[in-house]
This record gives sequence, structure tokens and C-alpha cells, in this order.
Amino acid sequence: MNLCQKNAAAAWLIALSLLIGCAAHRQVVRPAGDHGTHVQEGLASWYGPGFHGRKTASGERFNSKDLTCAHRTLPFGSKLKVTNLGNGHEVIVKVNDRGPFIRPRIIDLSFGAAKLLEFVHEGTALVRIEQVY
Repeated sequence: MNLCQKNAAAAWLIALSLLIGCAAHRQVVRPAGDHGTHVQEGLASWYGPGFHGRKTASGERFNSKDLTCAHRTLPFGSKLKVTNLGNGHEVIVKVNDRGPFIRPRIIDLSFGAAKLLEFVHEGTALVRIEQVY
């Protein structure tokens, strides 16, 4: 993807998030027969450099290269499959922190996870998160 395409994609994401505002995410709880798996779609962001080495809410040391995330409510240790809806890239991350604290974001990912999902430059991306275990 060239720079022009990346800028267009970033502009599209910003416009979309402004259009749908606080309703930028939806939460779907699957039927009980599906083990109560949690699914959400919405805006993801990433964090890293300023927090590297600090303790997370779970008590672990944050490593920006690890595949971890912050979620407001899911239990620490939960594994989530995060899919970038813009390019289809997927990654499995572990919940070890709380956040994000900026609405309408639904998840904060480590730099390592954001890099694999290819949205480091943009800063945010529309994603689907699914609790896998």
C-alpha cells in the first residue's frame, strides 16, 4: 500500500468514526450454547513506547512488543482474536490491562499487535474482537 492509499484509508477511518460517533462500536453476545463468547466491533488504538516496562492493571510488566491488549471489562488472561476489518489481518492477544479510556475506542493494543494488524501509522483501525478462550 503506497502513502496515498494509506492517507486515503486513514481519512476514511476518521470520517467514519465521526459519522457514527459514540455508536462506533456494537457489542454482540452470542447465544449461551456458544460458550458465551464475546464479540465486539469498533475502533482500536495502540499504545507502547511511554508505557514499556510499567506495570499493567493485571500486575504484569508491559512489553510493547508482546501481543497484549487493554480491555475495559474482559477478564485478565482472556485471549482475543482481533481482526482488522480494513485489511483482514488477524492476531491473537491476551488481556492484561484496562482501557481504553478514550471513547468510542473498544480496545487498546500493544505496538506489536498493531504492527501485525498494520495500523501503526494510522493510529486507529476498525476491528472485530472475539473472545477465543
